[in-house]
Amino acid sequence: MKHLVGLFLLALSVHAADRTPNVIFILADDLGYTDVACFGSKYYETPNIDKLADQGMKLTRHHHCQNCQPTRAALMSGQYAPRTGVYTVGGIGRFGWESRPLRPVDNATELPLEKVTIAQTMKKAGYATGMFGKWHLGQEGEFHPGKRGFDEAIVSMGRHFNFSTQPKVEYPKGQYLADFLTDKAVDFIQRHKDEPFFLYLPHFGVHSPHDAKEDMIAKFKDKAPVGGHHSPVYAGMIASVDESVGRVMKTLDELKLADNTVLIFSSDNGGVGGYAREGIKKGGDITDNAPLRSGKGSLYEGGTRVPFIVRWPGVTQPGTSCDVPTIHVDLYPTFADIGKATLPAGQPLDGESLVPLFRDSGANLKREAIYQHFPGYLGAGENTWRTTPVGLIEAGDWKLMEFFEDGRLELYNLKDDIGEQKNLATENPEKTKELHAKMLAWRESIKAPMPTKNTDVKSPEPAKKGKGKGKGKKKKAAE
Repeated sequence: MKHLVGLFLLALSVHAADRTPNVIFILADDLGYTDVACFGSKYYETPNIDKLADQGMKLTRHHHCQNCQPTRAALMSGQYAPRTGVYTVGGIGRFGWESRPLRPVDNATELPLEKVTIAQTMKKAGYATGMFGKWHLGQEGEFHPGKRGFDEAIVSMGRHFNFSTQPKVEYPKGQYLADFLTDKAVDFIQRHKDEPFFLYLPHFGVHSPHDAKEDMIAKFKDKAPVGGHHSPVYAGMIASVDESVGRVMKTLDELKLADNTVLIFSSDNGGVGGYAREGIKKGGDITDNAPLRSGKGSLYEGGTRVPFIVRWPGVTQPGTSCDVPTIHVDLYPTFADIGKATLPAGQPLDGESLVPLFRDSGANLKREAIYQHFPGYLGAGENTWRTTPVGLIEAGDWKLMEFFEDGRLELYNLKDDIGEQKNLATENPEKTKELHAKMLAWRESIKAPMPTKNTDVKSPEPAKKGKGKGKGKKKKAAE
């Protein structure tokens, strides 16, 4: 009998080893590059995320879009914004572009239904699929994630307490959203432990409104600020996201799934800080992305470079880092590669699998560069702008930006100048010309639409005082 039990357990272990890895992708919202300790913060405390980095690999030059919706569209479709039409949040009327020289390209507010999502691709490969949190790609009818490849999907965003969900789910009074979403994620893992699963956990934290649990705030109320990091409330929000990561890691350990699970943590865009340093906001910021320039809504590194950690036991070397430039569109082919999934026919993918980098931090990818294309405006207050229409290319240590209003070119060597303080475009015309030509060729190949001339430029509207419309505009600027 003991012999039979031993053979049975051996068969189970062999089966588990042969099974394609589980994939968990935890995505924070508005968490800046240096908002976690293992990426530089001396104020915020992220012991679980730090532990994940110790056990896995940090990608130190990973990029997402300048704000959340286009990042999510790129992650789900594997395509750059010109293919999905999702460049920003909401319609072009959110900010007063009428006073600027260009008319923005119209923006899609939902991920087109013809796009095959990574969830559909993983589901077709035999994965159970679950998503709990912020979707932001259309929540009604066929646009809901439950109709886009996720077997289970609960959407919630907008509030950290007294939140609503779609579909409606009951929860204990006073529960914090990050805890609720983690409860659902842990339950999903427990119920699908015996089959491959793909879990997407996109938190609403640490997005405004800035609300944290009282016990989390108390941990930081007497802590001295360090390097632009100073808010006990914001620190408490980060702590709740970190706690979520820890609970997922603990669940994997308890179920003996950690060794066969690829666990990735990142953020959807840069942190909401750096504006005071740029002179586009008066007063203090909730956080700071230093040494990176600017923050969310900008195409400088502070707006697009995000923390990225992957743990894949037996594949990623613990405690390592990789400085190869990577970007959002890489996640789709990466997940498909891990899951041995067939890529969708007729849907071009713009990224490249990162598995070679996971296996060897010194490896290189086949492509020469990564790109961003933003043909719109993101405001920061009365006639101030986090960005005007701009495109960029990043190749090796070099980054070239083209600002579409006046054709201005900015060239930076990110290895020597991570803060993008010295524009080398005039000093190094050959590199400027080389990268600009590549960017123009890429825009042509992807048929990237350009903003058009605004033939009826109006004077900027004066700031509204008090409540009402003006206050609403200020709130919108958070995205």
